[in-house]
Amino acid sequence: MMRVIFSKKPLFLALVLTVSLIILQGCSGLDMVNAVAPDDGVTETAGLSYGPHPRQTLDLYRPVENSGPLPTILFFYGGSWKGGHKEDYAFAGRALARAGFLVAVADYRVYPEIAFPTFVEDGAKAVRWLAENADAHGGKTTDIHLIGHSAGAHIAAMIALDGRYLEKEGLTQDVLGRWVGLAGPYAFYPSEIDYVSAIFQHLEDENAARPITFVDGKSPPALLLHGADDETVIPKHSRLLAARLNAAGVPSVARFYNGIGHAKLVLSLSEPFTGFAPAFFDTVRFLKTGAFPEIRTAMRQ
Repeated sequence: MMRVIFSKKPLFLALVLTVSLIILQGCSGLDMVNAVAPDDGVTETAGLSYGPHPRQTLDLYRPVENSGPLPTILFFYGGSWKGGHKEDYAFAGRALARAGFLVAVADYRVYPEIAFPTFVEDGAKAVRWLAENADAHGGKTTDIHLIGHSAGAHIAAMIALDGRYLEKEGLTQDVLGRWVGLAGPYAFYPSEIDYVSAIFQHLEDENAARPITFVDGKSPPALLLHGADDETVIPKHSRLLAARLNAAGVPSVARFYNGIGHAKLVLSLSEPFTGFAPAFFDTVRFLKTGAFPEIRTAMRQ
């Protein structure tokens, strides 16, 4: 299904603040976020299948006006590997498309239907689909950029760092461009996190689910963004992974935003929420040019 999306009227600050409060209380507020986020100049193609399962689908966003093949982004949302819907993150897809990208927002299978590593394998399948089909939608089939938030950042990291997932799909890490992680649990031990431990309990070695384990010199450059006040996934995950990547010779920067928690970070990818933190601007600049943002702000451990 394809439709061209048209713009809405300007919003009052009070509405913006109300939406912010709702989203901080739960995912139900994402409907309101999508309702107030700008959506002009973007064409959406929804429900494209990259596999046979109902959750192996993605939505594509691209600017109405573009010339030449666009750089391609694959976005993975969070949700503790237990839920989420690609439609909820239309605000991110539209904002990035307006910045000049072909953007895929992918669903993937979740617990309890499946456990690790199936959702990572689904992510790799989505990469393969873009490598085979992005050109038909105006995007590049090479240098595919990855973005993920929270559990989605874990998926992006596993694909970027552990080459076996792409190899299973007949690809190498060379198909990837750069990747941006937002508040990812890159160094966590699953057995220590009660509300997700069941997803990984079958593993003989839980290091198999820890992205930081797989760092080597083949990994693509990474920008790791984190709210300094994030109490859901603590900021040290980004610091530790950036340090490990740089030690392996992979250009990487971790940037921390003061006063920002877990939900506000992903919200800041779209107007009218970009004032929360410059995550959108840092992401677009990095993916388009490879330039890292200036490192500043302290972080909470």
